[in-house]
Amino acid sequence: MTPVPSTVRLPEDIRGGIRGGVRGGVRGGVRADARGNVGGDRLQERVDAFGELLGLSRMRVDAAPLAEAGALLDRVAERRRLSRDHTVVALAGATGSGKSSLFNALTGIEISETGVRRPTTASPVACAWDRGGATALLDRLGIPPQARFGRRALLDGVHTRFGGPDAGLEGLVLLDLPDHDSAVPEHRQQVDRLLELVDVVVWVLDPEKYGDAVLHQRYLRPLAGHADVTIIVMNQIDRLRGEAAEQVLDDLRRLLDEDGLAVGEYGEAGAVVVAASAATGEGMEEVRSAIAQVVAERGAADRRLSADVDLAAARLRPAFVGRGRAGLTDEAREEFSDRLAEAVGATAAGQTAERDWVDAARRACGVPWVRLLVRGYRTSRAAGRAREEQWRIAPAPAPAAVRPAVAEAVRCVADAAADGLPAPWAQAVREAARRGERGLPEALDEAAERAEEGETQWPRWWAAARGVQWVLVALVVLAVAGVVGGLGLLLTGAGAGPGVRAGVAVGVLWMPAALLAVGLCGGPVLAWVCSAGSRGAARRYGQDVERRLRDAAAECGRARVLEPVAAELLRYREVREQYGVASGG
Repeated sequence: MTPVPSTVRLPEDIRGGIRGGVRGGVRGGVRADARGNVGGDRLQERVDAFGELLGLSRMRVDAAPLAEAGALLDRVAERRRLSRDHTVVALAGATGSGKSSLFNALTGIEISETGVRRPTTASPVACAWDRGGATALLDRLGIPPQARFGRRALLDGVHTRFGGPDAGLEGLVLLDLPDHDSAVPEHRQQVDRLLELVDVVVWVLDPEKYGDAVLHQRYLRPLAGHADVTIIVMNQIDRLRGEAAEQVLDDLRRLLDEDGLAVGEYGEAGAVVVAASAATGEGMEEVRSAIAQVVAERGAADRRLSADVDLAAARLRPAFVGRGRAGLTDEAREEFSDRLAEAVGATAAGQTAERDWVDAARRACGVPWVRLLVRGYRTSRAAGRAREEQWRIAPAPAPAAVRPAVAEAVRCVADAAADGLPAPWAQAVREAARRGERGLPEALDEAAERAEEGETQWPRWWAAARGVQWVLVALVVLAVAGVVGGLGLLLTGAGAGPGVRAGVAVGVLWMPAALLAVGLCGGPVLAWVCSAGSRGAARRYGQDVERRLRDAAAECGRARVLEPVAAELLRYREVREQYGVASGG
């Protein structure tokens, strides 16, 4: 191994530009937690909420995003079961960025010469700073045994090339990944797989390819929320002269800002940006310090997992967060009940019942001789029974529910309930309403028939009024008989003088005439009084019929439509609460 000078200094103007731009990042970023709540208990609470969320959503939300979230929960559980005293840091970058050189510079050993030729070409290489215990982690990462190295086993007690003991790196598991832009698809797949599993990613860039669109669009931008566990190393900084280094770093920060990746400066949280040269050693101490800091904190794994949960929650947000407050209002429920009552004709049935009551009162309490004159006698036994039954309020046939009106009522209440819900849950609410609509018209018909069962007897005072009417008819008959008798007396007394005949007429005819007047006038007056007195009862009876039909329709609609819809809304509220916990909101 060719020795490299331990101190290689750049011109002071270049050094000032580089250090001024990176020291704030080394102090902030990975060490701090921008959310402040990624501790073990809080993370476990979020993971548990995510599990409940997925369980409640399996039949409502598309399977693909739920499967991705389920795989994430498996990864979280698997990582948290393994060593929390180890931090897995991966060096990732493009071809020619100097990942392997940086890896060897950090380990202080030319590992590529000790076991595997060109290890970064086909598979990752791992170096662990511990005396054992990282085996399970490396198994999870799929690092082949021949590509695993123990730093202390190889060089126990020896300092790194760039000075300082590596005691601060105790627990570090450093990976050198294949090139993310490799022409071999298997290499890129290896990189993508491992980037999902490591705790911290160190992106090794170079002055020529730091603006590569693939790097920013495929990796940095999608993982912008992982700034707390990201370190950016501008390697090969020794190739830049004068103000070029500062200009490149400024342009890099601009690109990172466009990606949404927060850069930790002046003590703020975010990604660490360091300029270094693995070849000359410039900036390597900052790189090593940034890694040592995140390793010493022992919290990178939880921060990485929390960022993964954040990303998964953000991707699922359209499926669980709608606009405004969703639910069925009292107005929507009342409108639905009114529409169903309209569909079964509750108002018309009440009006018909009111008219039937008035007609029955007229028939029961009307003047018998008027009915006889208009309709004539029906002397048959069947006609007599019909005449008796017509004084009772028999229910009219229950109206059949109007099918289009029922369908419109269900559609309107489903739209009102689904308003403001995310698309999957709005669809679930509408499907629940449609399921309830099946058989609802028939159920409304049956409910209306039950509401109309039985008959309402006419009031007892109608019988008294009817008896009075017949008494008045009898008076009319007696009066007519008296008048006929009086006229007979007048005729038999034809030989008497005029005075005598007038006296006889007054004495004989005044009583029948008075009874006739009472009978003829009393019947219509009594019929009018009874009819007027029956209008209030008729109105109450009609309202009662309408109320019974409305209640029956409302109960039927509630059982078949509103309750299933309410159950879906309740499930959504539970899911929304779990999503709030899972997303850290």
